[in-house]
Amino acid sequence: MTRFRSGWPAALALVGVLTACSTAYAPTPLPTPAASAAATTSPAPTTAAAPVTCDNATTSFSPLPSLPQAGTLGGRLGEIVQRGYLVAGVSSDSLLLGSRNPLTNAIEGFDIDIVRELARAIFGDPNKVKFTVITAAQRIPALQDRTVDVVARNMTMTCARWQQIAFSSEYYHSGQKVLVRKGSTATKLEDLGGQAVCAPLGTSSMAVLAKYPDIKAVGSDTHTGCLVLFQQGQVAAITGDDTVLAGLAAQDPYAVVPKSDPITAEPYGLGFNKDDVTFVKYANTVLEQLRSTGRWKAIYDTWLAGPLGPAPAPPVAVYGR
Repeated sequence: MTRFRSGWPAALALVGVLTACSTAYAPTPLPTPAASAAATTSPAPTTAAAPVTCDNATTSFSPLPSLPQAGTLGGRLGEIVQRGYLVAGVSSDSLLLGSRNPLTNAIEGFDIDIVRELARAIFGDPNKVKFTVITAAQRIPALQDRTVDVVARNMTMTCARWQQIAFSSEYYHSGQKVLVRKGSTATKLEDLGGQAVCAPLGTSSMAVLAKYPDIKAVGSDTHTGCLVLFQQGQVAAITGDDTVLAGLAAQDPYAVVPKSDPITAEPYGLGFNKDDVTFVKYANTVLEQLRSTGRWKAIYDTWLAGPLGPAPAPPVAVYGR
């Protein structure tokens, strides 16, 4: 059953944006990935990523042959196991991807379920996650200073970001579009010359918006902040990933995402500290399982099938770092 909710006012999405974490959650009863063979030896110690030429930002580290047992994990993974829970940096106001349910106070969405599968692999329990709410601009600093272990916040993989952090293989492929008022003839950024358009600060969407000098770029800390400006009439449009814009449109009956070709390709990757290479390989093993067992499709159908249509094939992983 699709848990897509329409008509939530933007104000509800603002509730709890600064709340540090939430663990209450009732997982959707969907098929569990097949158990993998346990390794008999500990994985190699975590090592920093070697500098490489980046001609494809979706290229990540090869997965482990199988998922080792929790008791054999060393390095950063060992520290996480000893702590007893995973710390994930997420959004709480991106409906469908990561947003706080105003009825249960739980953070839920596509990104949230992906990180819960990582916790399931590590602990055997998808609920052993502490969710730390961060803005888009805080994603990289939070990984660098180890405030969080992983970021699952619709983060686009780019070569520039690979210089600062490490990414898993691509787990979702999005594209940048625009959200406008119903009745508007604008379908893309080129149609919005001379008008104000909002995008969250520190995002690839804002970087693209900056390439249009005839548009007044307006920044906000969050996508919900952009929606508030849109509803107040301070901006004519919002630009961002189609997944995010679909969630915003669901909160405003006067907003629409016109059908158009994506402005950009936005490959999402889970973010990690640059030194946690073994952790990235572990996550890539988990993602391979989600793709092969149908669990990825089940998560997509739960959150995104309603607004975005039938599930595409999961993104094909690219390895070679």
